[in-house]
Amino acid sequence: MLKRLEIAGFKSFARKTVLDFSSAATAIVGPNGSGKSNVAEAFRFALGEQSMKSMRGKRSEDLIWAGSHSTARQNRAAVAIVFDNTPRKGVRVFPKLDFDEVAIERVVYRDGVSEYSINGSKARLRDIQELLASANIGETGHHIISQGEADRILMAHPRERRAMLEDALGLKVFEFKKQEAERKLEKTEENMREVEAIRRELAPHLRFLAKQVEKLERAEELSRELADVCRTYFAIEDLYLKEEKIKAERERSESSQRLQEAAGELAVFEERATTDSEGMKKTEAVRIAERELEKLREERTQLTRDIGKAEGALDAAKRRSAQVADSPYVKIAREELSILKQEVDRQTDAAIAAEDPGALKAALVALRGAVSAFFERFGSPNDDLLAEEQNAVYSLQNQYDALATKDRELAEQIEIARNALQKAREAQIAYQETGREERHRLLSLAETRAHEEANVARAEARLNELQLLAEELMRDKAEVVPLAGRNALSYEALTDLPNEDRRTQEDRKRSMERLKIRVEEAGGSGEDVRTEYQETKEREEFLAKEVEDLGKSAEGLRELIHDLDTELQKTFSEGLAKVNASFSEFFALMFGGGSAKLVLEEPTAVDEEEEEMDIRPKNERLGIEIAVNLPKKRLQSLMQLSGGERALTSIALIFAMSQVNPPPFLILDETDAALDEANSRRYGDMIEELAKKSQLIVITHNRETMSRAGILYGVTMGGDGVSKLLSVKFEEAVAVAK
Repeated sequence: MLKRLEIAGFKSFARKTVLDFSSAATAIVGPNGSGKSNVAEAFRFALGEQSMKSMRGKRSEDLIWAGSHSTARQNRAAVAIVFDNTPRKGVRVFPKLDFDEVAIERVVYRDGVSEYSINGSKARLRDIQELLASANIGETGHHIISQGEADRILMAHPRERRAMLEDALGLKVFEFKKQEAERKLEKTEENMREVEAIRRELAPHLRFLAKQVEKLERAEELSRELADVCRTYFAIEDLYLKEEKIKAERERSESSQRLQEAAGELAVFEERATTDSEGMKKTEAVRIAERELEKLREERTQLTRDIGKAEGALDAAKRRSAQVADSPYVKIAREELSILKQEVDRQTDAAIAAEDPGALKAALVALRGAVSAFFERFGSPNDDLLAEEQNAVYSLQNQYDALATKDRELAEQIEIARNALQKAREAQIAYQETGREERHRLLSLAETRAHEEANVARAEARLNELQLLAEELMRDKAEVVPLAGRNALSYEALTDLPNEDRRTQEDRKRSMERLKIRVEEAGGSGEDVRTEYQETKEREEFLAKEVEDLGKSAEGLRELIHDLDTELQKTFSEGLAKVNASFSEFFALMFGGGSAKLVLEEPTAVDEEEEEMDIRPKNERLGIEIAVNLPKKRLQSLMQLSGGERALTSIALIFAMSQVNPPPFLILDETDAALDEANSRRYGDMIEELAKKSQLIVITHNRETMSRAGILYGVTMGGDGVSKLLSVKFEEAVAVAK
């Protein structure tokens, strides 16, 4: 229920003015220009009107008291509407506010800034609109009919007229809920798009991590497989090395024992042999012959290597000499000529001095050989290089010939030494034939000693091999721990070796080595990758759940919007029917007959292109047309109504809308100005009827209308241009009159 209106600095109300609305109907009267219509505009202002035209101004400054010769101008205009919010039949005017009194205030400053408050707390315009909508006080102004706007609803566009009707029917609450749901839906869909975008960005990285984890799992599988192979291999190898070591040590021990026994017996024979001087001589002769033969063989072996080197050097020198053999000239060193001369002189002297023809022949042969050798060396065309190369060949040839000669000599010496050794051995054997049985035993012991020495050597070699295998096994164990973990070493010691070939164990070793390589190629433990994958996967699952929740929320909001649309349509249809019933009743009352109703306009035609492009508005809200039928008059359109007829039709429609869903208050600013006396009475009757459901504030000059009000406010204006207020309660006036 409207309680009072407080005005300060608004338009002509320079000073604070309070209008009390304790009556069901309040009339505001006064001469033209006194400022009484500013009261209706003060209501518009406080309720959040944004159109300056509706408040007869061009800018915010026009709403603030501009000052006069006696009253200073104001810097702000403030209007507060106070409602009585005490519960009536358990219901408050503003259900959301648990206050018995609710004050809605708006202040405007000269810089154009507006401030809103609810019970002194700052609020937004939207907060004000939502609060008013909950009390069926909407934005379209159907509850405030200003001067000259009585037929505004008739002249409005069909869709604007529909908005007024929806406002009057209290559908604004549904509209706010729908708008809020649509905003939430839009935000939810935006969030879904953002989350999906994040998921799309995350997906490649998650797939990459999944592959990495798959590789890790494969590596772990390989590690487990490696550990299984290692446990089997290590268990068998441990026992194998242990048993083989015991076996080799036993063989070495047994062979050493037999070797010691054979060596002991041989020592006895050798001791006995030392007392046999003849035998010792024979033996010593054999040893000397053997040493001599061995020495000659070593010399010849070394000589053979030297011959090989000389032969290689000689071949190389001959090849080099052949490369320069085509020269037409030859350079012979003076020294070479001197040598040739000396040789010729020596051979000639020898031939002259010799009396033997054979010696002469030998000298000539030697002389021819020296000359031939000289020409062989220098006879072909050559230069200094050829001479040098031939000198080198000559020198190397001499070396080679000397070595070959020495080799032949050593061969002869070796043959002589071999014959000497053979004779010494034969002499020794001949001497030893005298004690054959003893010698057989000696030979047997010698063979036994050699055999056991070999056995001991093999056993020690085997032990060394086993030691190397044990060291290798320790390395294998150390290498496998980082790859397969300590689990690879957690095996039970075997008591018996499996009945298998040694190659099977070697195959296990190769398999183990291959697995080690594969595990190394697969990478390390990768706990960081696994952790990142788990975190990324959990994040992706969270985002997927969020998308699912957002999808459910969006679906719920769509259902809510659908339900609100359904409720809006249902409530609108029912309200339209009720308004039409009241409209027709009030219309017949005002015109003494006839009928009027509101009808939905025909849907606009959609061409094929629009239909294909799907650009027709969804849930198209059809506007409202007004169809009237005046008694004794045929009309083609509302434009054919006279001014008075339009006013009566507008009043009938406004009253009908107010009857169906009564607002807390209704302000009528000179809507009765065009009525004659008879219609004024009908107007007054309707006001009394409306006052039973809504508070009425009537700005009027009509006496009939004034007579229907419980409180009468008179507005006057003096020479200072300030509106002043006088009030009279008709109950008190009647009592005074009596």
